[in-house]
Amino acid sequence: MLRLLIPTGSGYTWVEHAPPAPFPDEFLWADLFEPTPEEEKAVESLLTVDVPTRDEMKEIETSNRLYEEGGAVYMTATVGSKLDSASPESSAITFILANDRLITNRYVDPTPVRRFMTHVERSPAACTSSATLLAGLLEAFTERIADLLERVQMELDTVSLTIFPRTDGAAASNRDLHAMIQKIGANGDLISKARESLVSFQRLLMYVQQATNVSLSQDQRGRFKSTLRDVQSLSDHASFLGNKVQFLLDAVLGLINLEQNNIIKIFSVAAVMFLPPTLVASIYGMNFHFMPELDKHWGYPLALVAMVVSAVIPYLYFRRKGWL
Repeated sequence: MLRLLIPTGSGYTWVEHAPPAPFPDEFLWADLFEPTPEEEKAVESLLTVDVPTRDEMKEIETSNRLYEEGGAVYMTATVGSKLDSASPESSAITFILANDRLITNRYVDPTPVRRFMTHVERSPAACTSSATLLAGLLEAFTERIADLLERVQMELDTVSLTIFPRTDGAAASNRDLHAMIQKIGANGDLISKARESLVSFQRLLMYVQQATNVSLSQDQRGRFKSTLRDVQSLSDHASFLGNKVQFLLDAVLGLINLEQNNIIKIFSVAAVMFLPPTLVASIYGMNFHFMPELDKHWGYPLALVAMVVSAVIPYLYFRRKGWL
């Protein structure tokens, strides 16, 4: 789908464009969402650009993601999508600045793009130039990542309070600990995707300020610098949360090991307690002809008393040592 942001009497509005129909005389932003070959060729022919293919957008080398060609600036960034679902994803979006127009090529529909596309229709001040649109888009992505990290921090704090309660209470069960591992792992995955996006945006923001084919006003350059500072601070915070995820994961695994050790200890103590009675029973179960106790009327009670005493003595010893 190809959508164009065109000016109207009171501001800007989005219109869908279907090649080979002619393009409007004026448009500021061309958004390619899962474009067809015809839509790609139409934009390439009109603006003299080379829209990257989906496979080219997946390249991780900086030289394939940030470059200038034919008077246009190509910038590809990794963004997170479906971050509120059970299966978050990371995908690439390409931003192209050419002929004072912004071209976005994407195969995902992340929340920041949808919100910003709605915002520009209500705020003409956000559409003064292609660089202003790009700055607004990057700010929207940065705010989304900040909200994500805040949510992750709250969930990690909840897990931390469960693992290390401030007051005496019932210890977390083994099932609760396994659920915590899944929760910590899910938040760790979100942090990983956030850090990947932040690294990508940091490189993009540094590059766009140095690109020779981009003319930035003082206000636009200030917005890019401000967003870059925000991205750097969020990267530091994401690193902190990543360390916290590792700490909580180690703590939960340690608690699970303690639970397993306690179970093994109980079985070990039980085995030691029943070993002497078993030994007594085994001795009197041997088929020897000469065993005087077997012919005595007190032989059977004596054997029972010996088995009970031999079981009680280890039990009392373990209780005294604090092992039970």
